[in-house]
Amino acid sequence: MARSAVYELLALPLAFTRVRTRLRVPRLLLREPVGAHKVSLARCLIQSVLSGSVGLLGWFLAMLSVLVLVRGLAYPLVAADGYENSWGGPTLVGAWAVHAALGVLIAPVFVGMIALFGRLQLQVTRTVLGGDRSWWAIPIALVLAASGALFFVAWVHQI
Repeated sequence: MARSAVYELLALPLAFTRVRTRLRVPRLLLREPVGAHKVSLARCLIQSVLSGSVGLLGWFLAMLSVLVLVRGLAYPLVAADGYENSWGGPTLVGAWAVHAALGVLIAPVFVGMIALFGRLQLQVTRTVLGGDRSWWAIPIALVLAASGALFFVAWVHQI
């Protein structure tokens, strides 16, 4: 799981590298062979866009997991002035306990999602560059990229 999460976080910078590097990293990191098959400029660009957009979503989730964990565990330092009306209030101890529990529960879920996105990255690379016939990875990557963009816009508007 950790290797898949690392591969997901490496997907964004890998989207701008040579094809040989994109095929070598899954073999070295995940121990999964990915061979080149009919690699063209169009396939390379498609893989770059799909991999880069899902990789960007993985970095956003990594940032959110750190943010949730830090804000939950350090709640009195971050938001101690408005705890009367927050979850777990009206006492600071109650608000701290609820926010810490939520941070500890939500952060591993985000890390698990990042690892799943890493497995999707591998399948996208195999489909686009390796000639694998499993077509399902491309629409899923497109849906994830679009929903990630919408989620990011909604998150920005609420802060």
